[in-house]
Amino acid sequence: MRILITSASHDRSAALADHLASHHEVRLTERAHVNTEHEFALSGLGHDRSTNLLTRGIDAIIHAVEPLPEEDVSSQLDAATRCTYNLLMAAAEEGVQQVIILSTLELMAAYPPGYRVTETWRPLPTTQPPTLTKHMAEQVGREFAREGSLDVRVLRLGEASDATVADAVIDALAQPASLAAQHRSKEEGAREPWLITHVGERPQ
Repeated sequence: MRILITSASHDRSAALADHLASHHEVRLTERAHVNTEHEFALSGLGHDRSTNLLTRGIDAIIHAVEPLPEEDVSSQLDAATRCTYNLLMAAAEEGVQQVIILSTLELMAAYPPGYRVTETWRPLPTTQPPTLTKHMAEQVGREFAREGSLDVRVLRLGEASDATVADAVIDALAQPASLAAQHRSKEEGAREPWLITHVGERPQ
């Protein structure tokens, strides 16, 4: 499988690339240059042919939705919305089989401690990154899933090791959202089900 991983400047993306490279072809991308031993493609994720070329020949995308170092809030919001839309649009046009969005269990942190919060509960995002930016990227992904353009799965990450996250990603790659109906979330307001998985413990 040929896998594209975004946010190459972040440790989690780098760790995932190292883990997946033993069994898959991995390409990393970022909106700024990154030194890495893996295949790397610089991309601003714009609404142009370059993003189509980035995703061409790719089987699955792991979209980490992380900011660049010292990036301001406005730029982070733009990356989470416009850039995510451009990436997923290009992926749909190029026939990418699956997109995995790495979100955060911070979206569920506002629920009282002790509540057993599941994937069917409504997220309660704050107004600041990274919680808001992850939530907005989720919403973009959900729209593509609703219209049937892409097979989208969301992994909301909490307190979990890199190995645990890598295992969750491998499970997601092996079982696309369209084949996992028994675990699908029917989030309030959604016309079509799509798959959300919580990984690790949510912050208290």
